[in-house]
Amino acid sequence: MSDATPVLPAANRAWHLVRRPEGWPVPEDFALRELPVTAPAEGAVLVRNRYFSVDPYMRGRMNDVKSYVPPFRLDQPMDGGAVGEVVASAADGFAPGDLVLHGLGWREYAEVRAEHAARVDTSLAPLPAYLGVLGMPGLTAYAGLLEVASFQPGDAVFVSGAAGAVGGQVGQIARLKGASRVIGSAGSDEKVRLLTEEYGFDAAFNYKKAPVAEQLAAAAPDGIDIYFDNVGGEHLEAALASLKVHGRVTVCGMIARYNVTEPPSAPRNLDLLIRKRLRMEGMLVADHQALQPRFVAEVSGWIRSGELTYRETVVEGVEHGVDAFLGLLRGENTGKMIVSLESPEG
Repeated sequence: MSDATPVLPAANRAWHLVRRPEGWPVPEDFALRELPVTAPAEGAVLVRNRYFSVDPYMRGRMNDVKSYVPPFRLDQPMDGGAVGEVVASAADGFAPGDLVLHGLGWREYAEVRAEHAARVDTSLAPLPAYLGVLGMPGLTAYAGLLEVASFQPGDAVFVSGAAGAVGGQVGQIARLKGASRVIGSAGSDEKVRLLTEEYGFDAAFNYKKAPVAEQLAAAAPDGIDIYFDNVGGEHLEAALASLKVHGRVTVCGMIARYNVTEPPSAPRNLDLLIRKRLRMEGMLVADHQALQPRFVAEVSGWIRSGELTYRETVVEGVEHGVDAFLGLLRGENTGKMIVSLESPEG
């Protein structure tokens, strides 16, 4: 615990949800408001956020429905993953200058209970990586492929949304672990090239150019063993058709239906779950925290060796936080979408 009296910032801007979106969110659903900044309470630290995360799951939290995580409250600061620097500490074991990962993003400063702050090691990877490749999306990819889908060397793997933070890592981990074939879908020709030329996918296609089922059948003529689903809808229907007997599906996300107001038309072939004896399992990364040490050790090693690469789309400034989130929903990101609060001087 530090005895020095820190100089506190004059203001703290934070994004609030002011209206629950109907269909696609719009900027008017949010407001950037100032909050007071006070010295941290006993057992807490004051963190200057340097980066915060915007993620697809946050769209579901904007609806007032019961789910695995409570919805955002109206006219209250939103939250999510963030990394930053401790500027004042009233907690044993933390001192100004420590870099920590915590869950109070969408704001410039956060008072975080010590038990909810985790130190990060920037010798393993740069600070923003702890929101992506070494953070929640990375662990989602690692656990969803290896534990939920029971990946085995020789499996053929199809990943939807493969140029996103989770999908890109799923494909690379599958390749590094001995997949016979890795196929990905993405929403632009540029992202398709990234998958094959940089991430090492065996095949990839632009799902906007032709029906997914046709393109997947051409890319995986012998079928697939695992489908890692980030999209749902037409992608899931196509994957069910291509899966081999005893194939496995990890359902991580269904971004195709996050903003729809009408029931989806696909998948229409769920009977294949019976015929092919498929296993389809939804996942939440919180159920797999026990894998965290192994995940960080193995993935950071691949990053240092250059065997695993990653992309980040960084939007500058807290005032552009909602722009970043809306861009994420439109697929404007390549890799992890992150909001930087760093000053121009760094």
